[in-house]
Amino acid sequence: MHRWTADFVKRSPQGERFEALAERITDCPGFMEACGFDAASTPQLHAVAFWTSHEALHLHYEEALVRRDEASGRAFGGSAHLLWIGERTREIGGAHVEFLRGLANPVGIKPGPKVTADELLPLLDTLDPEREPGRLVLITRMGAGKLPEKLPALVRAVQAAGRTPVWCCDPMHGNTVTSANGYKTRDFANVAGEVRDFFAVHAAEGSHAGGLHFEMTGQDVTECRGGAQGLTDASLAERYRSACDPRLNGSQSLELAFMAAEMLKAARR
Repeated sequence: MHRWTADFVKRSPQGERFEALAERITDCPGFMEACGFDAASTPQLHAVAFWTSHEALHLHYEEALVRRDEASGRAFGGSAHLLWIGERTREIGGAHVEFLRGLANPVGIKPGPKVTADELLPLLDTLDPEREPGRLVLITRMGAGKLPEKLPALVRAVQAAGRTPVWCCDPMHGNTVTSANGYKTRDFANVAGEVRDFFAVHAAEGSHAGGLHFEMTGQDVTECRGGAQGLTDASLAERYRSACDPRLNGSQSLELAFMAAEMLKAARR
């Protein structure tokens, strides 16, 4: 583990953790200047582009927010920049696919472990008949241990069809379980394992691992088991705050970020 992450995790009181984080953030401008960045003349350090995405599940809501661009005549879903469909909504000829087919937004598809190439390729043809670069994002959500078995065949089929979607990994939703004491949770080791497998499969197939999708928070919650803090079933009741899905907490998120950074660095080498 990165030394800073270890120091951060070892401090048990929440206030001390965030005090340490604040000190590190304060050090960032000096670090950037040492790297040659002038904060005063670099606009990127003062602004951020913010993009939104969600599942296009409730069509009455989505349809009410569709707007047509007068110059191009193209229709855009106004509820988010990128809309996606999942296992329950990807049926060709179904209402959700038909709705997204008519929008000019980038579109995401979340293939699970049961999807086959024979199902996926016609879906790509339906949603992106013009093969527009950047139109499709394939967000795999296979589950730990299943991804190495299922993903290679899909990557090969998509490549053979001449398709170049953005490949993304969602290691959260395929790894949801119920703890012995009744909490909806995820194991950090399974989340991290699916990320490692995602990078490994794309490296082996000559494809490109283009993105990661996490559910996380900077708060010191106890919703996912494991990680450097060693959270257990008994830990979940301490600070379980989510009203929906369990999230990685601050230290687990940092641990995963450093792991992903090391894999990207290794890939560049």
